[in-house]
Amino acid sequence: MIHVKNVTKVYKQNGVIALNNVSLDIERGEFVFIVGTSGSGKSTLMKLLMHEEIVTSGEISVDGRDVVHLSKKDVPYLRRGLGVIFQDYRLLQDKTVYENVAFAMQVIEAPRRIMQRSVNNVLDIVGLREKYKSFPSQLSGGEQQRVAIARAIVNDPRIVIADEPTGNLDPETGWDIMDIFQRINAAGTTIVMATHDKNIVDQMQRRVVELEGGNIVRDEMRGVYDG
Repeated sequence: MIHVKNVTKVYKQNGVIALNNVSLDIERGEFVFIVGTSGSGKSTLMKLLMHEEIVTSGEISVDGRDVVHLSKKDVPYLRRGLGVIFQDYRLLQDKTVYENVAFAMQVIEAPRRIMQRSVNNVLDIVGLREKYKSFPSQLSGGEQQRVAIARAIVNDPRIVIADEPTGNLDPETGWDIMDIFQRINAAGTTIVMATHDKNIVDQMQRRVVELEGGNIVRDEMRGVYDG
């Protein structure tokens, strides 16, 4: 599903080695936490998986697609197969909840009938069907993150990449969001999540990959935040 082999990433502008000869395999249906202190390489790894950054050396394939040698015109096709969720939501402020989620389907030119059914289905999953006419400014942080999740999964991706999705949320709301992720994963979606949230990692006991100084220092199948 995700194959990372001997990947090194050096930022040319400052010479920082963000990742150093990292290798990692993630199988279909896994739920993997990527942990580590700020600057450990977590965000760089996530960006490499979605081709937001380019490797200095090494190999990356995502769902059978060679990410390293991807042509510019093929990048959108890679990202259409991924559900991507960020800490800061990245919603379109001038669009309603429904329109924000539907936008992901408009990009792939989905038929209107299918779009309407799919958007309503994912809004049910995240518990926001009744707020489909609301704008982001009318929602709480937790509700905005639910919209971001709905947008990420509306095209039924096989992989969801989440970068600190509970970072701006209070603990109770964070658990509500994690419950959604667990249900998505139970339905067969692979989830790769970078997080600083110790309580969530410790209680869920999923696979934990720890980065330190650009190196993988721990990979445990039922791990906790501090190994």
